[in-house]
Amino acid sequence: MSSSIGTIFKLSTFGESHGVAIGGVIDGVPSNVQLDLEAIQHELDRRRPGQSSIVTQRKESDQVQFLSGIFEGKTTGTPIGFIIPNKDQKSKDYDHIKDVYRPSHADFTYDKKYGNRDYRGGGRSSARETACRVVAGAIAKQILATHGIDIFAYVDQVGAISMQGEVRREEIDQNVVRAANLDDAKRMEELIQLVRKKGDTVGGSVSCKILNAPFGLGEPVFDKLHAVLGKAMLSINAVKGFEYGSGFASIEMNGSEHNDAFNADGSTKSNFSGGIQGGISNGMPIEMRIAFKPVATIVQEQDSINSEGEKVKVMGKGRHDPCVVPRAVPIVEAMAAITILDFLLRANAVKLTK
Repeated sequence: MSSSIGTIFKLSTFGESHGVAIGGVIDGVPSNVQLDLEAIQHELDRRRPGQSSIVTQRKESDQVQFLSGIFEGKTTGTPIGFIIPNKDQKSKDYDHIKDVYRPSHADFTYDKKYGNRDYRGGGRSSARETACRVVAGAIAKQILATHGIDIFAYVDQVGAISMQGEVRREEIDQNVVRAANLDDAKRMEELIQLVRKKGDTVGGSVSCKILNAPFGLGEPVFDKLHAVLGKAMLSINAVKGFEYGSGFASIEMNGSEHNDAFNADGSTKSNFSGGIQGGISNGMPIEMRIAFKPVATIVQEQDSINSEGEKVKVMGKGRHDPCVVPRAVPIVEAMAAITILDFLLRANAVKLTK
């Protein structure tokens, strides 16, 4: 099922939304890396359900349990195995869709591909799997931080409401939306609450910045840095679009406007390239934006079909996010960190252990 990502720093995940646990194995972590286990748990807390009134109310503590690869707080160089137990499953909430395909879900495609679908909470297709990515990303972020590489993301749009104020990084975790400006966050939260009360959902977008990445990350031709980052981001549940640098706005620009002129030190006066040229990092900030669709589960009656091809009515039940982007921020950061660390190891750009 292609449940792995990475070449040297490699994460493989397992588990279903309503199974006993989800978990993963991380291979390729250098030995003798001192890990802050509380910081790893903090990243999971940023993603976990039930943290505010605008996310799913499923109550999961998401306490990670490490099984191998760490001894006395340091990595051993062997595979890091971990699990995150599932504690608050309510599988009966999904009995009504056992033989019914929910519109815009993976129900139909999973059933046709595998012929055996775990319908409880979406099974393997559930966004709950992304908690495993956050664990690996938190480890990657700690390693990257020792070399000055900094990654952060924030919500920059919910529905038609986009950020109007300046980016204030310190305010991202001071609001439940995880917008980078408290004034904008208030407007976004009001929209999410309004949509939730209607039994509906709304989409949004997350911006991500990677600061202080060295020159030379990325491999031509098919492993261009932006291509692999795009694959990583598009593998996140509900993602519908990815752009880096000027992205789709470049369509309306002329080359004379879009070209990034050089400074004497090799930096550029502008950054329409988004820190990547020819698929290789150029030392400028790597900037990208990820679009998330409205959650497909809505508490409204919809037309659909069942496994026999018969027309039926279906309505969402259970606990679901009215908008995924507040909880998607740490996931985006994690996927960025996993990708960048893997490229660092591939390029042998820095010595990661002392």
